[in-house]
Amino acid sequence: MGHEKYQKNDIVTVTIDDIGNDGEGIGKADGYTLFVKDAVIGDTVEARITKCKKNYGYARVEKVITPSSFRVEPKCRLHRQCGGCQIQAMSYERQLKYKQDKVRNHLLRIGGFPAEMIDAVTEPIVGMEEPWHYRNKAQYPVGYDKNGNLITGFYAGRTHDIIANTDCALGVPENKDILEAVLDYMKENNVTAYRETEGTGLVRHVLIRTGFQSGEIMVCVVINGKKLPEEGRLVEKLTGLRLSKKDGNVSDGKETADGRMTHRRVAGISVSVNTEKTNVIMGKEIRVLWGQDRIHDTLGGISFAISPLSFYQVNPVQTEKLYGLALDYAGLTGKETVWDLYCGIGTISLFMAKKAKQVYGVEVIPEAIEDARENARDNGIENVEFYVGKAEEILPAFYGGTVADGISAFDKGKMSLADEQMRHPDVIVVDPPRKGCDEKCLETMIAMRPERIVYVSCDSATLARDLKVLCAGGYELAKVRAVDQFGHSVHVEVIIMMQYCGKEKN
Repeated sequence: MGHEKYQKNDIVTVTIDDIGNDGEGIGKADGYTLFVKDAVIGDTVEARITKCKKNYGYARVEKVITPSSFRVEPKCRLHRQCGGCQIQAMSYERQLKYKQDKVRNHLLRIGGFPAEMIDAVTEPIVGMEEPWHYRNKAQYPVGYDKNGNLITGFYAGRTHDIIANTDCALGVPENKDILEAVLDYMKENNVTAYRETEGTGLVRHVLIRTGFQSGEIMVCVVINGKKLPEEGRLVEKLTGLRLSKKDGNVSDGKETADGRMTHRRVAGISVSVNTEKTNVIMGKEIRVLWGQDRIHDTLGGISFAISPLSFYQVNPVQTEKLYGLALDYAGLTGKETVWDLYCGIGTISLFMAKKAKQVYGVEVIPEAIEDARENARDNGIENVEFYVGKAEEILPAFYGGTVADGISAFDKGKMSLADEQMRHPDVIVVDPPRKGCDEKCLETMIAMRPERIVYVSCDSATLARDLKVLCAGGYELAKVRAVDQFGHSVHVEVIIMMQYCGKEKN
């Protein structure tokens, strides 16, 4: 059998005829299935086996013998080492097909939906016009290379080894100047980098967030201590940078990929204190060294305030399209009540408020709800209210059910349970984290029986699992559309709309 024939480090010739969930090429060597990292569908490659199981194995490309017609020259020389761009060597058009197929396969295999039905309700994937320099947020670990030189960049795939790179093709070009200024400051002032294994050293990460519309840039240095030495010197370095000017020129002579940028500048510098031995990047305490404590950006004509800890979609150009679709799928006429569960800082809620009668947002993170309320106030949007708590605890209060668990954070006096529309919303919108919706939250949604459910997902596998539950509770799949938010990576955002049909399945 295959495992008897092959061993680790064997070199085999494989033709790649499929793509796996993590973007790896899949092919067979004498009937033995291999998952080959960095291979593109259509390639014939020489691959080195890295791990052997009984019926399948893992390998990596040693040499491309016959390149696929879908293979392109990667823009980044480090794409094979870095964990961020798993499919950069594949043409963008083929990447989009791969993502569309991935969503379809999950709905088929995990959701159990018939192929004809999926194909009837699926709309074409929304691709990017410019699949480079699209990320408005980047978190760079700081450390040392093998020779003890100070470096920053990204973790290599599935490791915590830093690949030195200040010029990522997915981030904004200004990140390079900012990172080099931070490294210069550290060298000049003998500031140490964090050593993860020992828990020693000072600078752990550099977080950079950019408002694509406002041009405001936030720099937050995460430290294993209370303060940096000579903090004023860091401020001088960063505020003295000559970034992009109104005519579109950038300090290092490159054009910015984002056509809407007018003028980018560092608007706020802060430190985040994180002295714990943890994989969590940001600490809870944030102290402003200079400038603003948050930056602003605009989506669909709505202004948002973004703090270092705020959740905000990383690809604003595609997010506008995604939320526009969510609004379209909600089918609002101005008479509807909408619940937005997992509402974060209120991005989808405020989009919905444009066309709904009333929107209620629910989120477990208190700081996010504070941001959401502030965003509503700043935009003069009055038909939206936000609550801290779990959807499955807050919704039954409006539904008229008992809330035995008690919602101490929920002030019942603010709303009348007699309002039938609150108890029977027209639309529920969910945009949960990667793990999908909480089981009780799904049960509550089914009990609330809205006419439509709009589900925004960043993981089509957990989406398919949740849709199966909703269909058993009387809903049918009406629309499916993938939106590419993360070009050159294997991730894809999906938006679906379900309609109540009243056919519960036992």
